[in-house]
Amino acid sequence: MSTSPTQEQSSVKDIALEKADDKPKMVPLEIADGVAGSIDSCSTQIHYRLYKKRFVGAVALCLLNLVGGMNWLWFSAISLDTANAFGVSVTKVNWLSNVVNVVYLPVSLLLPWVIGKVGLRRSFVLAALILVLASWLRFAGTAHSLSPNGAYALLFIGQFLAGLSQPFYQVLAPKYSETWFGLQGRVTATMVISLMNPVGSALSQLLSPAVGSPRTSVLVLGIITTVIAPISFLLEDRPPSPPTFAGSKKTPPVMETLRSVIGIASPEEKDRAMTLQERIDFGILTWGFGVLVAVLCSFTILVAQVYGPYGYDSDTSGFLGAAVFIAGLVGAIITAPLFDRVFTNHLARTLHIVIPIVGGAWLGLAWAVKGHGLVPSYVVLVIAGFGSFMLLPVALELACEVTRNAEFSSAAMWFAANALTAFFVLVSDDLRASATANPPSNLNKQLILQGAFAISLVPLVFFIKGKQVRREHDERERIRDSNRTANGGDAASP
Repeated sequence: MSTSPTQEQSSVKDIALEKADDKPKMVPLEIADGVAGSIDSCSTQIHYRLYKKRFVGAVALCLLNLVGGMNWLWFSAISLDTANAFGVSVTKVNWLSNVVNVVYLPVSLLLPWVIGKVGLRRSFVLAALILVLASWLRFAGTAHSLSPNGAYALLFIGQFLAGLSQPFYQVLAPKYSETWFGLQGRVTATMVISLMNPVGSALSQLLSPAVGSPRTSVLVLGIITTVIAPISFLLEDRPPSPPTFAGSKKTPPVMETLRSVIGIASPEEKDRAMTLQERIDFGILTWGFGVLVAVLCSFTILVAQVYGPYGYDSDTSGFLGAAVFIAGLVGAIITAPLFDRVFTNHLARTLHIVIPIVGGAWLGLAWAVKGHGLVPSYVVLVIAGFGSFMLLPVALELACEVTRNAEFSSAAMWFAANALTAFFVLVSDDLRASATANPPSNLNKQLILQGAFAISLVPLVFFIKGKQVRREHDERERIRDSNRTANGGDAASP
């Protein structure tokens, strides 16, 4: 039977459509695997990409973290001046910094759950709004018409709110790096974002004594915070396609990771549970990170009270506190790119070498302070700051490696750091020398205690093996993705 030309054309179209349907399709990764990105429906291979807008989010997160650090330690360099201006004790002024550490503890533990519910972007915006509210409540407390107790109550509530917001920017730095950055930028991104908090603390040491009276300085801090807070709207949850294999995976539930850490993983979790060595590594990393960060932070909170008995004013104390952070920032900027590209597989060895040096420096500070001028203090603080800050991204990255859960590991480590910081500040009153000592009310015993904690890490650190399973998997997946691209695939190379 003959067919018309129109029927023949229709048949050709149908055959073409059938062949087109046989070709592999790109389907949303949310449908295929529950994570953002794109995936080949036939090969089920993820195509990894990097996006320039990752830098926009990183800069925004850096500035927000910087402001969080400024809000935290704003009163530490001017603690004596603040006590006089508001008619309260130095112990109460110490609590303006210490309350941030105390509030930090429950918030950091709840943070992985909060992020799972509302996402990264909404969490960052919420934290920024809380920080602005905290700033202007503090400013309300500077009114001269208020009683000392009333003014202090508003200052304290403001610092309490600042403590609610700070964990969002500190704890989530490794998660943001994992979500947006590739293998050759992850450690550097974690370093830059994480260090902005102590950089903000260093700026507070310099600015709070320099801008005028304590009341004026609170206004300046409120203005700075309000100007920077809106950049939180520039942050996004995740890129369209993941940068690495680790960045493509869903974060394990908090309770699953917790069971893995304490060694009681359920039968269905055994294949992805942490090994005994990884649990040992994580325990030592968490304790060591907590001790070194707490020693650094508690010294910064108490710096005016450490050097005040020796006749140094608030400006000098601020310079000494800033010296730690500036040296640390320089050290981290120099070393973090090396850990990304040169010493990638030697993170544990770095801990073995650097921690004894840092521990010795903090212990030596107790003798450097005693009537030898400022030069020994500056030398010791530069060494301690350089080494401590260099280790910060190394420890955070290794903890992500052994737990495979960036939010959980970072939250646990910062929890330990803030808990120990609160402990060191609280015991400072009991360790303060009497009014008849030489010099009166010195904190030499406090410095010895902190140095002893730091040097005690030396034997522990050599038990860390630090096998980087996550990085090894990411590198294998990157090679496979590059091979698919070279063989004519449509993957975009990271």
